[in-house]
Order: sequence, then structure tokens, then C-alpha cells
Amino acid sequence: MFPLRRNRRLRTNAAIRALVRETVITPNDFLVPLFVVEGKGIKDEIPSMPNYFRYSLDLLEGEVKELWSLGLKSVLLFVKVPDNLKDNQGKEALNPNGLMQRAIKTVKNVCPDMLVMTDVALDPYSAYGHDGIIENGQIINDETAEFLAEMSVSHATAGADFVAPSDMMDGRILSIREALEDEGFINTGIMSYSAKYASAFYGPFRDALDSAPVDLIDIPKDKKTYQMDFGNRFEAIRETEMDIDEGADIVMVKPGLSYLDILRDIKNEVDVPVAVYQVSGEYAMIKAAAEKGWLNHDQVMMETTMAFKRAGADIIASYFAKDVVKLLS
Repeated sequence: MFPLRRNRRLRTNAAIRALVRETVITPNDFLVPLFVVEGKGIKDEIPSMPNYFRYSLDLLEGEVKELWSLGLKSVLLFVKVPDNLKDNQGKEALNPNGLMQRAIKTVKNVCPDMLVMTDVALDPYSAYGHDGIIENGQIINDETAEFLAEMSVSHATAGADFVAPSDMMDGRILSIREALEDEGFINTGIMSYSAKYASAFYGPFRDALDSAPVDLIDIPKDKKTYQMDFGNRFEAIRETEMDIDEGADIVMVKPGLSYLDILRDIKNEVDVPVAVYQVSGEYAMIKAAAEKGWLNHDQVMMETTMAFKRAGADIIASYFAKDVVKLLS
């Protein structure tokens, strides 16, 4: 009862605020997305993602070493596939000497203890920019899931610690888990994009990988037949629980900031680690507003990062990871 209890006593100065802070960010919270391209000597800034880059394999080595030196111990790999290697089936994804497979080996060679997760989806390899095989104008589910299982085995063979299916096909987690088990990869984990919404926040990412759906009359123009409707809440819990039952070790909510309610709902319901992805559109908005002088970049970056952790994220995939850790130190 006031005045015996004055809550402001615990806000008097920075020392007491730090002492009683409920939520704390550390480098161990982060999963760092990395974009990889063919070639040599390439560090190519992504126009819609200021200060974020695509790396050729030789320069990827230096980036990985820097991440490790900062205490960032986990990366999530994405590849930009040349157009001439794209088709409807994504066959290049199974090439044992493909860009993803070489990227995995590059990271492991330069930093063996770095945890390597890999994107498992067809859209970087698809001539149509979709996460599944197209047949008669439809994204076909079961054949796509089987192909994703083969892709996952290929990544595990190259040395991936976790595969991260981001496609939202039904049943793909079970297909992947069974394929990994059959090939002896019993310790290869699965981080499932379990609650991935059909969002408008993915634009800069698709620019980074040239993976946006193409605009053709006879195929879907968006991903709404497989990614979730952003008006749905309880569906996210059903999707996540099914993925866990099928063998997912970690589950993810994507995007992040507009879906903090979903993140908390899932954290309250499941007993596996929960990840969140602060996606490219969220990153780009903060960068753009800061460049205009409308927001304080570092303060907003830290506030949004704290929001993910406070809402229940065990893992935060973020393009701000390096900046946050440097600021913390």
C-alpha cells in the first residue's frame, strides 16, 4: 500500500534497474541469418536491407570468424541460386556440390563449433519462386514434402547440425524426420517454421535471394495457399503441436513483431524451444526510419529485440544480431 510501497524505488538509477531487470539479452539468444552467393570476393549490400550483405564463400569465412569472436554461435544459411540452375522441381538443391552444401562445409571448416542451420525450401531453386512443386497450376503438397526430405538429407550429409524447413507443406516434418533417421542422421535436428504467416514483411528477403513468386497467369501469385492467414491465432497452435508430434525439435513463429501474441500463445503451450524471426521488412523499416531521423536506431533495435525475448522467444533470428551484441558489449 502506498506510501509503504513505492515502485519507483526500483527505477531510481541504472544500477538498480539492471539488478531487477526481468528479461536479459545475451549473444546466446541469437541465430544469425547469412546470405550466400556464387563467385569470389563478393560482399554485396542488399539495397532494401542497408548494411546487410550477400557473401561469396571466401568472404563468408571472415564473417563467420567475426560472429564467433562476438559470441554469436549459431547461423542460418540461405543461398541465392543462379537463374540458369532453377527449375520447377528444384533439382539443384540435391547437388552434393551445390552452393548450400559448399556453404555448410565452409562454415564448418573455418569454425567447427559454429552451429549451422540450413533453409529447407524450394523457393530459392524454383523457376516460379514458390516453396513447392507446381502441377496443373497448384502447389502440390506430398511430392514437395518428399523432395524436402531429400534436401534435408543432403544438408545433413554436408554437415548441417539442424535443418530448418520454411515451406509450410503439411506433413513435411514427419517426412524429413523419417528420412534423416533412415540415413543415420539421428542427431540432426529440425527447427520447423511452424507458424509462418503469409506476410507482406518478406519483401526485402525475396529481393536478397531473388525468390519472389513470378507473376504468371496459370500459377498462384502469392503463397496464401500454404502459408498461414494472418487473421488466425489458434491455427498457429495446431500447426505447432502437429510439427512437434512429427519430430520438430525447435519451432518458430514468423514474422516477429506483429505476431508477439502468437509467440506468447505458443510458448505457453509447448515444451520445446521456441524461435522467432525478426524478418527483413521489420529490419528495413527500422533502418529507413532511422535514416530519416524519425527514430533512434539503437534504442528501437534494443526495444524490439527485448520484446521478442519478453514475449517468450528462446531463440531470435535477427539481422540485428551483430549490432545488438556490439551495443551490449
